[in-house]
Order: sequence, then C-alpha cells, then structure tokens
Amino acid sequence: MTLRHTSLRRLRVFEAVARHRSFSRAAAELHLTQPAVSMQLRQLEQEAGLPLVETMGRRLDVTPAGREIVECARAVIARLRETEEAIAALQGRGGGELAISTVSTAKYHVPKLLAEFRRRHPEVQVRLSVSNREAVVRDLTENAVDLAVMGTPPRGLDTIAVSFAKHPIAIIAPPEHPLARRRHLPLARLGGETFLIRERGSGTRSAMERFFAARRFRPRETIEISSNETIKQAVMAGMGVSFLSLHTVGLELQARRLIVLDVAGTPVMRAWHVIHRERKRLSPVAQAFKDFLIERGARAIEQALG
Repeated sequence: MTLRHTSLRRLRVFEAVARHRSFSRAAAELHLTQPAVSMQLRQLEQEAGLPLVETMGRRLDVTPAGREIVECARAVIARLRETEEAIAALQGRGGGELAISTVSTAKYHVPKLLAEFRRRHPEVQVRLSVSNREAVVRDLTENAVDLAVMGTPPRGLDTIAVSFAKHPIAIIAPPEHPLARRRHLPLARLGGETFLIRERGSGTRSAMERFFAARRFRPRETIEISSNETIKQAVMAGMGVSFLSLHTVGLELQARRLIVLDVAGTPVMRAWHVIHRERKRLSPVAQAFKDFLIERGARAIEQALG
C-alpha cells in the first residue's frame, strides 16, 4: 500500500462519491462521466490496498478504510481551499468559494440573504446544500461545509453557534377551520385534529415534539410528510393542521390561503443560528458571510418575508 503519490483529483472524486453515496451524483457534481469516476476510485483502491466502498443492490457504503481516507481527503481539500483564499486576500483579490448547508425550513430566506451578500461580493462562488437537520449536522460533522444555518445547534459536536434572527413556529390551518376565529385556545382543544408533521430528523418535528410533550398533548392522528411545501398544500386542502415555521408560510398568510390558530403558548419563539466547527479556520469569504448574517440577517429576513 502506498498513498504517498496519490493525486488530489482522486481524493476529490472519492470525497464526492462518499458524500453523495452515489457514483452518478458525484460524476454530475464534478462534471465527469460515471466511468471516469469509477476508474479514479479503482486506482485509489489499488493504492490503498483495500476496498473503499461496498455496494449492496443500489446502496453504496463507505468501508472503514474508506472512512479513514475520506477524512484525510476532506482535510486536504479544506486546507487547500483555505490556502487559495488566503493567498487571494494577500493579493488584494476578493472571491473564493462559500459552502453552506441549511435546513429546508431556511430555504425561504437563505437564498435572499445570499443574493444580497453576492451583490456586495459578486466574485464569490456559492455552493448551497438544502436538507433536513440530520443531513446538515452530518455536513458539519464531516467538515464538508464552511457554515451551516439551522435552528437549534447540534449537541455533542464542537461548534460555535451565533443566533442572528428570531424564528417563530405556530399552528397553521385553512381559513375555514372551525376554530379560526377563537382566541387563546388551549392546545387540548386540538386533540381531535389530524396533525400533518415533518419527518424524523427535522428540526421542526423536534420542536413540535418538545412543545407537545411539555403539555402532555397527543393529537388524534398524525400524517408524516417530508416537505414543507407539501404540508402547506395538504393543510390548504383540508387534510389537517400543522406545526410549521411562520417563515415558510408568509405568502400564504398574506393571501389568506392559510391562517395561524391562536393557541396558548404559540408562536414558539426559536432562533436562527449560523454555525461552524469550533476549530475550523474560516476563510475570509466565510467570515464575511458570517458577519453579514449577524449584522444584517434579522433585518433582511423581515424585509424578505414581510
């Protein structure tokens, strides 16, 4: 085994395969053909002297040897990018790549924040990943991104988290709901409702479960849906009510296609955080975006969402 002379290209290819758990998605990201990706991986496996991935049907898993190499690959890639950006800063050039991972609930305002940031820094290249909380935490754990935007910071992970905006969550319903005009409803009054809820691993789901548990509340029925957009459509269609971020329903509330039920204890006020690993050395671009969120994030969200 000798990895001493392996190429950065092979490490980049393998890192993408491991991150996506897919040859085809890695090929698409890197603008390579799938056979080219497979060839690079085979050559890296020959250098390592061990298999780096295992496939069972359509499932692709990284082997213990593969996990060791992908951890090294990510450290090398991150350090190289930091060096490139530091040199660019010394040369008086802006730019660089900004890799961000955000929970799906934040997709309603993070693109607007990025657009405003890029108007100030048009030379910055952005890579944005949108997924549920579990996937965002995995991105942080694997040091695959510069920054993450999410609600509650992850436990058991050495991170630095700074809140930059309020994040209200409430119970939404269709306008014709029988309790639409009632005020100060106890949560128990909704015991007969069907609640449309996010999937496990979602931050909104976790917040809902904590809110319900504190009040010893269990709805009559729940339907699990893994998309805020689909939940909104289902609520508008009369399938039930939902515990959702008010940042996801701004347009529907303005158009009176949805309403917020006046339930005691709501809205539940959380916060948006910008997060990175504690020992991560932020590039000038990542530091600039973090500062931008802290200074301008709350105001920009209010303007964007009304």
